[in-house]
Amino acid sequence: MNRLSTKLLTAALATASLLSFGEASLQAQATATSTTTKAPKTKAPATPPPSAADIADATSKGLVWVNLNTKVYHKPGVSTYGTTKHGQFMTEADAQKAGYKAAQEPVAKAKKATATGTAPK
Repeated sequence: MNRLSTKLLTAALATASLLSFGEASLQAQATATSTTTKAPKTKAPATPPPSAADIADATSKGLVWVNLNTKVYHKPGVSTYGTTKHGQFMTEADAQKAGYKAAQEPVAKAKKATATGTAPK
């Protein structure tokens, strides 16, 4: 081999080793990044909305509607009762035991009820 061929071969080998080193380094970085990222929070699976008959039955039994994502339960008579995407009916005692909190009544509704002398729902 002549000198030029030797230099070209040496340069090609050096380039190839740098490229393979670079790929290995990028793969290592990608692996390190993927293992250190936090897993996304999982939401409760969407449940089919309850029918009007289901809501009427739950209301007659005194059940509350629990939003499984927000950890809040709603009592019968409020607009969100049985309407959230991720929820289920249960007794208020079971909801409290499971760590769910009662939903806050809207302020305007509470003020209106006290102004008229009626108790809020």
